[in-house]
Parts: sequence; structure tokens; C-alpha cells
Amino acid sequence: MEFLTWSFYLARFLYLKREKDMYILKTKAAFDSAHFLKGYEGKCANIHGHRWTIVVKIKSETVEKEGPFRGMVVDFGKLKADLKEEADRMDHSLIVEKGTLSEKLFETLKEENFKIVEFEGRPTAENFSRYFYYYMKNKGYDVFETEVYETPDNAAIYCE
Repeated sequence: MEFLTWSFYLARFLYLKREKDMYILKTKAAFDSAHFLKGYEGKCANIHGHRWTIVVKIKSETVEKEGPFRGMVVDFGKLKADLKEEADRMDHSLIVEKGTLSEKLFETLKEENFKIVEFEGRPTAENFSRYFYYYMKNKGYDVFETEVYETPDNAAIYCE
């Protein structure tokens, strides 16, 4: 809960420092996956799982003036669907940093029909928060920040 309070105050500070009025929309998605941190000294070096929760906030100075989306920044259904698309791709998978599994093990897991997602960089909350920031930015959103929770109380935030 302490982290959520910090996030709120950061958002409030940025709001007060703004030069123009700003709308901020928020949605979230979740997925379950396993990962490990190769080279880490501790229990996270072993394969373990998380229920990852991704919170994406987008921003806009305006809302649509005409048409079916009048009064909206974006349809929440589209925003959520765009985030959920990538969360679903990662759901119930083993997320591995590229190059951390031997080729033999990687091929064996694929032959056994394990769902493996290769990730550039270590699969950490910090890297996932940056990854989802750019994922949504590439979908055309003006992203304010992304939060990725690996547990209900531990999250990483990425913003620019």
C-alpha cells in the first residue's frame, strides 16, 4: 500500500507541475508466468512464478470533439484490449532471458510443448514496466507511466 501512496503523490506532483490540463486514463491486465534470474544469488535464481499485474496510464490534453467517441480520450475497451493482447501472449508461459538456456534444454522444452517467451534482458518487474511502456507507446498511446506488480505489494514504475 505504501508504494501505491508514493505513486499517487508522484502523479499528483506531475499534475501540479503541468503547463496544461491533462486527462489520465488507467487500465490494467494480469498474467501468470514463471521465470528465473540467471546469475542472481538468491532464491530467484530458481524457476518460480508470479501473478504479474500491469497498470498502464495514458495521457491526453484533449478529448474527442465529435463522433462516437465524443467526450473520450479513447474507448476504454480498446485500451484494455490492446494491453490484454500482450498479457495474454505471456500468460502461462516460461519467460526466459534470451541466451540463458542451453540450446538443448530450450529445444527439449519446445518439443514438450512448453510455452516459452524469450525476453530481451532479465525478466524483472523493472524491465517489464519499461517493456509495457513501449509496447503501448508503439500501439499509438501517449503513455504517462506503467506499473508492473510481481506481488500485490511490490511493483516497478517506468515513465519518461
